[in-house]
Order: sequence, then C-alpha cells, then structure tokens
Amino acid sequence: MKSKKLLLVALLLFVFDTLAQTKIEAKDGIHYLTTNIDYPITGTYFFKGAEPTVELNGNGSGFYQLHEQPKKAVTWGIECDETGVPIFEKGFDNASYTLWYQYTSPETEEEKHWKAVPFTIHFTSLKMFIQGERSKDYTE
Repeated sequence: MKSKKLLLVALLLFVFDTLAQTKIEAKDGIHYLTTNIDYPITGTYFFKGAEPTVELNGNGSGFYQLHEQPKKAVTWGIECDETGVPIFEKGFDNASYTLWYQYTSPETEEEKHWKAVPFTIHFTSLKMFIQGERSKDYTE
C-alpha cells in the first residue's frame, strides 16, 4: 500500500512538472509559457558561430543579445496552452514554435514588454533556430 502511494505521488509530480506553465500578459493579451517541449532547447544559440548569442537555461532564465549590443538577462518560455502543452505548427521536416522573452532589468519602456520571436526545429539537419539566424545543433 505504501509503495502504491509513493508511486502515485511520483506520477503526479511528473505530470505537474511536465505540464508546468507560466501565465504572462503581453501587449496582445494573455499567453502561457513552458520551458519543456521534449527537445533539448536549452543551450547557446550562435549567429554564424559567434555573437550575438541567445542563451536559454532550463529554469526559464537566460541571456538575449541583439546585434552590436551587450548580452542582457531575460526570462523566457515557449508558448503553450493553459495546460502546458506546447503550441506549434508541424512542417514537412520542421516544427515552428513561438519563443517569448522579457528583459529582467529593463532599461527602456520598450524593454519592459514581452517579445515574441520565431523558434524552429529542423529535424533533417538537427538544428534549432531563434529568429532564423541564431542556431544550435542538437542530437535526438
């Protein structure tokens, strides 16, 4: 009986962790974000092998660097529904998601707002792209 309770607790923790989401309010309304889409999306994304970069950490923190700008700390997530299921469009050999980020120490009024950028996974080349220009390789 005790082992069944432990198994049930472990299963519930797994389900809630898998379906975890964060609610944000952007200029266009309410969105939900997750950092788990069942692909290894964390890591550093490079522009042609160098800076500017984007760094995504598993806890939803990271850094976003614009061209000719310093890296700035951000909070990020991939758009999902209210239950935490990622929202994406499946193509022939890719999947398209929306990556949202917000600067953690905004310096201007515009930096206070959440920003949405394209995030794509290309299954044939085993590459992931942010804004179509920052990429990282991954393995299945």
